[in-house]
Amino acid sequence: MTLPPRERIAINPLQWATPRLDPADPLSERAWLFPDPGFVPTYAAALHEVKGAGFDAVSLEVLPTQTTAEYARIVADAGLALAPGYAAIDLPDELPAPGSSARSALFDDMRRKAEESVHFGLDTIFLAPAMTFREGSVRTQEAAAIGAGFDADRLDRMTEVIGEAADVFAAAGVRAGLHNHIGTWVETVAEIDHVLAAIDPSRLGASFDIGHLAWLGVDPADVLRRHSDRLIDLHIKDLDLGIAAASRDGAHPYSWGPRRGLFREPGLGDMDLDAILAALPEGFGGWIVVEVDSTDLDPSESVRRCARWADATFA
Repeated sequence: MTLPPRERIAINPLQWATPRLDPADPLSERAWLFPDPGFVPTYAAALHEVKGAGFDAVSLEVLPTQTTAEYARIVADAGLALAPGYAAIDLPDELPAPGSSARSALFDDMRRKAEESVHFGLDTIFLAPAMTFREGSVRTQEAAAIGAGFDADRLDRMTEVIGEAADVFAAAGVRAGLHNHIGTWVETVAEIDHVLAAIDPSRLGASFDIGHLAWLGVDPADVLRRHSDRLIDLHIKDLDLGIAAASRDGAHPYSWGPRRGLFREPGLGDMDLDAILAALPEGFGGWIVVEVDSTDLDPSESVRRCARWADATFA
């Protein structure tokens, strides 16, 4: 197939947001800096590094400590375009009644994300179930990537909420694609298939993360082919598949793999990215967003390696 042009390849600069809490400890837990007010200057500098490395676009991500105007300024200062952003919808323990104010409040963040997308001229978005670390969240705290704690009723409720979130985006002119993620209630291929079968394609497309598919031990290319008619955009990752397998075999929490170097720059892991990209449908015109969720390389070097891979792959 003909791959998308290089200008449709963006990056999500997570490398700066997930440093080890203790750099001297090779198994240290990792931080999550996006909500930290002190991260804003680092974020602005990171966008300049992204541009200098050879990327012309980043995924839309207004930090919770920024206004849209402030974010627009740092993106413009870096000379970058924007690719579709990411929205995560939570499933409360008790789902409020349809039509209630509490039910409407579940989608406040979706409305904000829709408004941001429209403001920046984007008409698609990655829509995922939210990760949660609440008590009883077995998939983040105890056993990731094996479908732990499956509950059919909960999956139906999650599906209902995803459909409603997709409708919020559609009302704003933004098409949502289901985004799979390890550690959520839509983790396994069976759960992905369930959601897509339950929600009409006119309401919800598919915007997969191939790294989180490979973490399951499945072939991402197969999933892309089976849902080719619904594909919108794509997150592309590379993984150490040995670490992925060990994390599944030992029933480890979500953080176990990333702490041990699960995520790799494209071309530096074990995934057959060329074969996966070849499974995209002919004429695929969506965005491909490169992600390295965490790295032990200097973030700038990590992004430069990602750019070199993108240059070689999407010539």
